[in-house]
Amino acid sequence: MDYVVVIEKADDGSFSAYVPDLPGCVSCGDTPEEARRLIGEAVKLHVESLRAHGESVPKPAATTHVVHAA
Repeated sequence: MDYVVVIEKADDGSFSAYVPDLPGCVSCGDTPEEARRLIGEAVKLHVESLRAHGESVPKPAATTHVVHAA
């Protein structure tokens, strides 16, 4: 399953990442690359935990679209 990940830059220069389809699945890093790597690990652990506890794993539903503002 492929989930959409949102990465945002914080005021302190760090980067946070979250998965809209997996509430509570978040991570952060000092660079966008680190945030991507860590959220990848977090997604795997999050899904494993849901399965281990007999909970349903949400199917990916979020999509992305970029709008250009002049």
